[in-house]
This record gives sequence, structure tokens and C-alpha cells, in this order.
Amino acid sequence: MTPLFRVETTSHFDRLFKKLVRRHPDLAVLYARALDILSSDPYNRTRSHNIRKLESLPPGEGQYRLRLSRFRYDIEGQVVYLKECALRSEATCR
Repeated sequence: MTPLFRVETTSHFDRLFKKLVRRHPDLAVLYARALDILSSDPYNRTRSHNIRKLESLPPGEGQYRLRLSRFRYDIEGQVVYLKECALRSEATCR
């Protein structure tokens, strides 16, 4: 199946990801899974992914959140821009 959306990263995302992946190598697996999801269904029309549209954020600041490991992104046309990534806190997962 060919991807419907192109996924690109911002320099801010690249810096955050590079810093996090040094301490958490398993983040690379989550990133690969996120790319698959975002290239096929970034709006979550199938309702099969844990994606939220963040109402309080304007366009350009990561309006959507994929909750694999808190990837925030924006969608412009057929391009998904990854803006931020963070790890989920262990305290909030309990």
C-alpha cells in the first residue's frame, strides 16, 4: 500500500528525538511505527489509533498528538510535519 501522506520532521523535532533516543533506544521502534501510522491515517479516520486533536493549540504548534510516545504534529495538505516528541512519564502511566 502506498502512503497517502508524506511525513517530514522539523529541526526542533530532530534535536529532541536525537537527545531522547540516546537514552531510550526503543524509541526508534516507536518512531518507525509512528511513521507508518502518520503516512496512512494522520486524521485517525479509522479510529484505530490513539490520536487526539489538541483544541487549545493554533495551527503550526503541533495540533495533533499521537500517543505512542507523545509525538505532536501538524497536517498541511498531504504533508505531516512532526513538531515535538517526548516520553510519557512513568508517574502518569500508573
